[in-house]
Amino acid sequence: MLLAIEQGNTNTLFAVHDGSDWIAQWRTATEASRTADEYAVWLSQLLAMRGLAIGQLDGCIISSVVPQSIFNLRNLSRRYLSVEPLVIGDNVELGMTARITKPSEAGADRLVNAIGAHMVYPGDLIVIDSGTATTFDVVAADGAFEGGVIAPGINLSLQALHEAAAMLPRIAIQKPDRVIGKDTVSNMQSGVFWGYVALIEGLVARIKAEWGKPMTVIGTGGVASLFEGATESIDRFDPDLTIRGLLEIWRRNTHLKDV
Repeated sequence: MLLAIEQGNTNTLFAVHDGSDWIAQWRTATEASRTADEYAVWLSQLLAMRGLAIGQLDGCIISSVVPQSIFNLRNLSRRYLSVEPLVIGDNVELGMTARITKPSEAGADRLVNAIGAHMVYPGDLIVIDSGTATTFDVVAADGAFEGGVIAPGINLSLQALHEAAAMLPRIAIQKPDRVIGKDTVSNMQSGVFWGYVALIEGLVARIKAEWGKPMTVIGTGGVASLFEGATESIDRFDPDLTIRGLLEIWRRNTHLKDV
């Protein structure tokens, strides 16, 4: 069985594939100082709840945008799975072209998403990943990564409002019924939520105009589901883009199509 680890700045996803399907997924807060032993204890307990054991995992692939965490994740695989993991960005063959100025600067998560999207959706694509940052990635019909846009994430914007303005409270993200708020909290919720809808709609329109050809827009990421029903600019919401891309990269590098 394959253990796929997708680590963002805020959360880390652990997913198990049994050769046919994803049978388990768990998220934990990203902590760069968490050791391989701590990961192993946490993961072993969750596996046991599914009737599984860590020793049943015989493959591991890691995608991380937190360089200081990769050492401990790599040691988790080596020490407890007894396998050398594939690490995105570490001499792993992605099987895709990055048509950008500095391919080495492209985030692992963005490239993995591009592969996961191209596997399922035909034609030219915009992949919007809503996480700590909100990224808009352009994927050509031939699967090439063409670059895109990086904007602050919605949670980051909320945090900045609270920390930079003494009178503004910390609030939860939710979709307001109205754009015009009647108190401080509803004003903030409207500004953040509808402001991000406007950001999405505006950037999608500009990217499409610049690209000059029809494009399908895919939404993914930790808070993408918030925008379902709020905008017609996103054609599909797909929470599994990243792990789908990781599985495909694993197969391309191990040549084991049944893993």
